[in-house]
Amino acid sequence: MARTTARRRTAALAASLAAVTGLAACGSGEPEATPGTAGTTPAGESATLTIYSGRNENLVGPLLEQLEAAVGTQVEVRYAGTSELAAQLLEEGENTDADLFFSQDAGALGALARADRLAPLPDDVLQLVPGEYRDANGQWVATSARARVLAYDPAQAPEVEQMTGIDQILDEKYRGRLGYAPTNASFHAFVTALRVERGEDGAREWLERFAALEPQGYDNNVAVLDAVDSGQVAVGLINHYYWYEKVAEEGADAVNARIRYLSSDDPGALVNVAGAGVLAGSDAEDAAVAAVEYLLSDEAQQYFADETAEYPVVEGITSTRHDVQPLGETLSIDLNDLESLDQTLVLLDEVGLT
Repeated sequence: MARTTARRRTAALAASLAAVTGLAACGSGEPEATPGTAGTTPAGESATLTIYSGRNENLVGPLLEQLEAAVGTQVEVRYAGTSELAAQLLEEGENTDADLFFSQDAGALGALARADRLAPLPDDVLQLVPGEYRDANGQWVATSARARVLAYDPAQAPEVEQMTGIDQILDEKYRGRLGYAPTNASFHAFVTALRVERGEDGAREWLERFAALEPQGYDNNVAVLDAVDSGQVAVGLINHYYWYEKVAEEGADAVNARIRYLSSDDPGALVNVAGAGVLAGSDAEDAAVAAVEYLLSDEAQQYFADETAEYPVVEGITSTRHDVQPLGETLSIDLNDLESLDQTLVLLDEVGLT
């Protein structure tokens, strides 16, 4: 993707999110739904469950096929970037065809919740996960978790093994040798966490210093990791599970790249979640809630642990395929605070990292 094209798309998404969430904050002025009609399907009709998935089809496609059988409802899935789908859902409002939003990160879910576009989930569903993995108002729930890490080439940057914070990569020796995925939702979430932890000025300072080192932009985390593994760049910003998947597919001896978990109090150690929320006014609300329940079932949680190398959010599930480093203390941040995606996108555009 050309740099200018990506910048225009991100700016448009930011404008869309800012405009629609701004209107939501002032009140929509739309009439309330008639009690007892939202989320129901007339007798004799079979609803189609429409899922907007910001999660990559290669990662979750097989799981969503299993979900269709488990829920017993025909499922249609639209795949696109999480930020793109969040902006579209805000624009579509009550006219959306979507029943369920399957997001790559908590920030996009937070933006929809703030705009009153998500319906409250039943308490028995919310109680399936710990409090830190669900919205305080019960409008979304996490389905899996993953940690931000530094991928590094041990031949070029062995010192990364001792790093504890994200500031340590802001060194002139890494000029042109840093990799990141500018349009990826997980990078957007990291930047949002940076804003929450350090404030707007502190985040801008870090991003400007990062941009000054001429980092290499890639389409996604897979491409970033491949660039590190092949020695094209020395250090890359990714999520942990991409490395574990690569090791599982190619064998540990065939993977040159290594990963480093940073200190728990550093924004670079963000543990974010993928999650799901039911769209307010859905015509298939019961099926959408059943889909969320399935994503929290032992079967689905085992899928995340084994097939995507993510951290389950339901207790008692461990991977039988990946030797994933256990999570210890994590960055103390309310995932609901990652909702200001619109401001993050504007900031990234202003510093030239889109």
